[in-house]
Amino acid sequence: MWILRISAMAATGFCSQAFARRSVLPFESLRSIHLKTNPSNFRIFPLAAPFTSSASGVCRSPPQAVKGETDIVLKGARDKDTVEDVKRVLEMANRASLRREVLHTDFLTPPVLKESMLALEKFSDIKVIAQGGYPEAERCRLSVGHPEVLTSDPDIVAALSISGNFGFEPYSHGDFLGAILGTGIVRDKLGDIIILEGEKGAHILVVPELVDFLASSLDKVRNVSVTCQKIPLLALEYQPPRTKSFKAVEASLRLDSVGSAGFKISRSKMANLISDGDVRINWAPVTKSNTTVRTGDIISVSGKGRLKIGEINSTRKGKFAVELIKFL
Repeated sequence: MWILRISAMAATGFCSQAFARRSVLPFESLRSIHLKTNPSNFRIFPLAAPFTSSASGVCRSPPQAVKGETDIVLKGARDKDTVEDVKRVLEMANRASLRREVLHTDFLTPPVLKESMLALEKFSDIKVIAQGGYPEAERCRLSVGHPEVLTSDPDIVAALSISGNFGFEPYSHGDFLGAILGTGIVRDKLGDIIILEGEKGAHILVVPELVDFLASSLDKVRNVSVTCQKIPLLALEYQPPRTKSFKAVEASLRLDSVGSAGFKISRSKMANLISDGDVRINWAPVTKSNTTVRTGDIISVSGKGRLKIGEINSTRKGKFAVELIKFL
């Protein structure tokens, strides 16, 4: 459990950044876009702080009265990086409310998004909208501001279609991610990657400022030549994830115990995967086998997929009946 002590009147902000349609100054912060291009050739525009599901999936958090210094308890945060990212989002939200402006984050990871939404509910005079491009998006941007200013869904997510002749070249999510990042942008500017069925390529979500750049720069995925063009968000081809649910009775809620049941492997094999750094909980690396899992946790194992922890009940014999939801 992490506790962030944030003054409700603090107005701490982020360093201002700059972006161009095709490039960004290389001396910007780690969360800016880095492109290996001479920045003098481009016109630079000011950009608000780096941190942002509506026809695309909207989540709104009603303002609640919280005065003075606020203790924000991040019960779901397991690692320091998540805590620091959430803290920056809260600082941005506070600044946006005080200055009566609307600010946007980049695409946030699921744990940062979840903890930020929960924490922002505790702030007065702050409204938040999450957008990822479609209702079930995992990576979303947050728009934050005073309710009187943030009155509609900002246009902060764009979609691109990547197509090519993949009939003789198998591809994966990682292939598309690697090709996109290979153009020089950072991961925070990229949302979900939707792999299309029938070897048709992929649809991706990005910040609108990078649409033109990717359309002209992304020309190959692995050894396949591709075309990249903007499409409406309503044209996204996505399917709700297919899952299979089953139950397991375990003596404890240790990660190695529950994980071995969920992925149908031995407990020793699961322990080795954990110690080798191949296991994540809620997208955060976990290296201790005795980590306790909770309802709602997403366990990811490299090469074996993902598993969600459903309802947990105690049995009369003192064990735990755990609902396991396997993503197919």
